[in-house]
Amino acid sequence: MVLAGKLITELGVKTPADKFFKLFASELHEVQNICERVHHAKLHEGEDWHHNESVKHWTYEIGGEVHTCNESIEEVDEENKKITYKLFGGDIDNFTVFKLTLEVINKADGTAAVRWTIDYVKINEDVDTPNGWMDYLSKATRDIDGHLIKGEKVAL
Repeated sequence: MVLAGKLITELGVKTPADKFFKLFASELHEVQNICERVHHAKLHEGEDWHHNESVKHWTYEIGGEVHTCNESIEEVDEENKKITYKLFGGDIDNFTVFKLTLEVINKADGTAAVRWTIDYVKINEDVDTPNGWMDYLSKATRDIDGHLIKGEKVAL
């Protein structure tokens, strides 16, 4: 019985890597105003959205259903434009581990890409693999890229 897994998706973006990363590194509270599938986000514990001891509460939509979870920052690597988030509570209770890693990559040809990685451990084999998260993260990435480039959401 395999309970642990990893899902990865990488998407090209038009936004420069530094600008895309900055949104997550210092303006995370703005994501709820940019992404169609993020319904609400609030600071649950702490005073700073970007402090690793702060906890944020998110309400979001995956597969047409509204979900909730809490999130805290586990690690920030500014040099490599990489942030690892720990998700827990709410709809994440079916997992003993649920880590979401954002990595924004400068490509050799001058473009950028966003790589999302989900590391998870299910509480038992009856729990579905979180494949819906890949669509959610892809759509959120497109919304953010469109907003940062044009100031509007990009339709898929």
